[in-house]
Amino acid sequence: MVRFGMNDYLKMSKVLAYITQHGHRQPSLEELAAIGGISPYHFQRKFINWVGISPKSYLQCMTLNNAKSIMRQGKSVLDAAIYSGLSDPGRLHDLCIKLDAATPGEIKKGGMGLHINYGYAPTPFGECLIANSPRGICYLAFTDSENRQNAFNELKQLWPAAIFISEKNKTGRLVEAIFNPDHDNKKLSLRGYVSATRFQIQVWRALINIPAGNIVSYGELAIQINQPSAARAVGNAVATNSLAYLIPCHRVIRNTGVIGNYRWGHQCKKALITFETARY
Repeated sequence: MVRFGMNDYLKMSKVLAYITQHGHRQPSLEELAAIGGISPYHFQRKFINWVGISPKSYLQCMTLNNAKSIMRQGKSVLDAAIYSGLSDPGRLHDLCIKLDAATPGEIKKGGMGLHINYGYAPTPFGECLIANSPRGICYLAFTDSENRQNAFNELKQLWPAAIFISEKNKTGRLVEAIFNPDHDNKKLSLRGYVSATRFQIQVWRALINIPAGNIVSYGELAIQINQPSAARAVGNAVATNSLAYLIPCHRVIRNTGVIGNYRWGHQCKKALITFETARY
């Protein structure tokens, strides 16, 4: 069983932020280890365990600055990602998500009679709150000890009349299956159950179809749903996603190549993109 450590995430996020700022000069292993606050030997091992490749390989194959340079030559965001080494066709772990929406009547009832198991568990990107119902996973958000209550309040706002049951062990096993790329189920089938409008569902299903390791712009996502003039509305739908990681809103960036905002934090989004592009 893989154990996700908060300390590893915090250390790696600092290193990733440093690489984004200084990656153009290919900082040494010793320099990156110092940023992470650990010895070069242990840093190398932790980086490979978390990202999937060595720091040297990562620096050689991936740089957002290079992606921006390519886009200035007229390439699309997706092309820039591919040409910059941000995409690899190899897939180690394939999440198959079937997304079902609550009916208007179910939304009006606020989940009345719905039993929802919930729990907090570690992931490679810090702690998360996950909630699962008989209809599927109905909430997943990255959080921390200081924001636990805010995340739980948001969950209750989505399903105000539901019955909530704390199930740490059950939800912990579900989180491990989702985030562990070496899990026995190489193709894990999951069901999501969300409270959303028809347009939000359309956008979220398009997000699910973006392969891991790829990124698109809001405009390109709008084109994918045959509404090329609705980039702003697409952005709003992306921002209301209630299933972090499963509905991969982190794979959408601005047309300029800037990563942009993320409801669970800019650094978390950067870490998610890094994790996927290195592994997939």
